[in-house]
Amino acid sequence: MKTFSLLALAALSLLPVSAQDNWPGFRGPSRQGMSTGPELPLKWSATENVKWKTPVPGEGWSSPIVWSGDVFLTTTEDKGVSCRLLCFDAATGALKWNTEVFKQATARKENRNSYATPTPVTDGKHVYAVFGGGGIAAVDFSGKTAWTFTDFHFYSRHGLGASPVLEDGLLVMPWDWSTDPDKEGADKEKVGWQIPWDRSFVFALDTATGKLAWKTGRGTSRIAHITPNVWTDETGRKQVVSGAGDVLQGFDLKTGDLIWTAKNEGEGVTPSVLIADGLAIQPNGWGGSDSVKAFRLAGAKGDVSESAFAWEQKKNAPKLPSMVYVAPHLFCITEGGMAWCARADTGEVLYRERIGGTFASSPVVSGNRIYITDDQGETVVLPATEKFEILAKNPIGEEVQASPAIAGGRLFIRGEKTLFCVGN
Repeated sequence: MKTFSLLALAALSLLPVSAQDNWPGFRGPSRQGMSTGPELPLKWSATENVKWKTPVPGEGWSSPIVWSGDVFLTTTEDKGVSCRLLCFDAATGALKWNTEVFKQATARKENRNSYATPTPVTDGKHVYAVFGGGGIAAVDFSGKTAWTFTDFHFYSRHGLGASPVLEDGLLVMPWDWSTDPDKEGADKEKVGWQIPWDRSFVFALDTATGKLAWKTGRGTSRIAHITPNVWTDETGRKQVVSGAGDVLQGFDLKTGDLIWTAKNEGEGVTPSVLIADGLAIQPNGWGGSDSVKAFRLAGAKGDVSESAFAWEQKKNAPKLPSMVYVAPHLFCITEGGMAWCARADTGEVLYRERIGGTFASSPVVSGNRIYITDDQGETVVLPATEKFEILAKNPIGEEVQASPAIAGGRLFIRGEKTLFCVGN
């Protein structure tokens, strides 16, 4: 029996790293930063518990995704013009291929942003990648481009930050943009950014063909960089829960019909939609109430700004990092390094502690621990409980803004120039 167990363990260790647990898109299979695979190590450094590190060509802040032994990243070269998808071997870090999918025209962006910030997503057959100018490409696992979609031009003063989501053969993308001053005049630059407008929308592409499946306007809103989530309602219908500046909304996944909308005043919102205890929980960005709001999802229809409102937390709302939910608690980190924990059902804050540093990367959860990587590449580990404690601080010595991926008990961290694989 001992011999059999050892052989089984040895065989397991030879499997592709992500055959045990894939990380197919931004914030993983749940879209909420949760890993169900083997636990990550508690401690590491630039040399300890680093399985490998490999150079990443070009520039970009998209997060890594992992599928059956492959790690995928987007990047741009030639000052953002050349849009590329990269594939690395998850076991060794070797670059398997580097495909240019198209060239794009570049526009203004914030310094913290890049021309390859949206995280790609995969269904195990193709990888779907979005770039700063708004172009989208599907690439197979050999590096061959299957289709491209470039019908919509994107401009925002901040650049493009939201990532696509994949569900039931549809690639869903929010389009929360603003007036391009080069095309419509510098005097109109604030329209869609600081002045609400009615030209933002959400759309879906058929992943088999790259053709437009549906496109639905939001109504009045402002710019944002929020990655949507998907929720199944009481009738079995799947809804795309998507936030923008000033609004949080639900769309029918199949048809794109707008089902409900809630006011959530603010612009430039970045944290992705969190779903917990039947609630959609969303910060509201700049120029609003600087808060986190929760809305009940069951039965939502029409304007639910008041009828579905559950609670509001008015202090230390995160503007860049997304939140995580480990029942029954909600955990947040602000870009200024304030960590707080609250009851997800009521918003009652259980602790609020400053851990230092600055943060753009979103937390991830492995086992009963929360891993939060700051801008300098140091990952702070906290327990996923209502008791605050710093369990470890783990530096890798390189700037980080991308969110990590977890697969097979390994943490994949994209630095400014390097991809790191952390594991016992």
